[in-house]
Amino acid sequence: MTRTRSRRVYTGKVISLDVDTVSFPNGTTGELEMVRHPGASAVVPFLDELDSPDPRILLIRQYRYAAGGYLYEVPAGRLDPGETPEDCALRELNEETGYSATNLEALTTFLTTPGFTDERIHLFMATGLTEGSSSLESDEILEHYPVTLSAAVEMVRSGAVTDGKSMLGILLSAAKILR
Repeated sequence: MTRTRSRRVYTGKVISLDVDTVSFPNGTTGELEMVRHPGASAVVPFLDELDSPDPRILLIRQYRYAAGGYLYEVPAGRLDPGETPEDCALRELNEETGYSATNLEALTTFLTTPGFTDERIHLFMATGLTEGSSSLESDEILEHYPVTLSAAVEMVRSGAVTDGKSMLGILLSAAKILR
């Protein structure tokens, strides 16, 4: 596909909305509404050493207006201008949980909803945690929820964890660690 024109119709604090005119591979043209997002990082924080039989991770239970209630999630947030995904992951871990990490391992980068947004989320595992103080934003209403990795996998299976980035982070972490 080739974009032949783009018109910004909205610019907000988190997203922008463009209407792009594109030429499709089959020779037709059309307009697509595209949500532009700077990207984000998410991190699965391990409270225990990875060689533990079933290490604990730290989920957060966060109120999400769009979801109409509380969700179990891994810490995450949007990239600041010029910020690396790694720095964003460490910053969000600290802001939302108070923990800092000495080790950060990349799991994957994925497109959240490629049908209408360019948002990419960079997923990491964090180890070597040191407890500190969190610094939540005014719209962040959350509590910490430590759980074993196998219990988190079961939360994904049972539908208790429904957030995509968290599901993927938990399952990729489990695939690396649980045997």
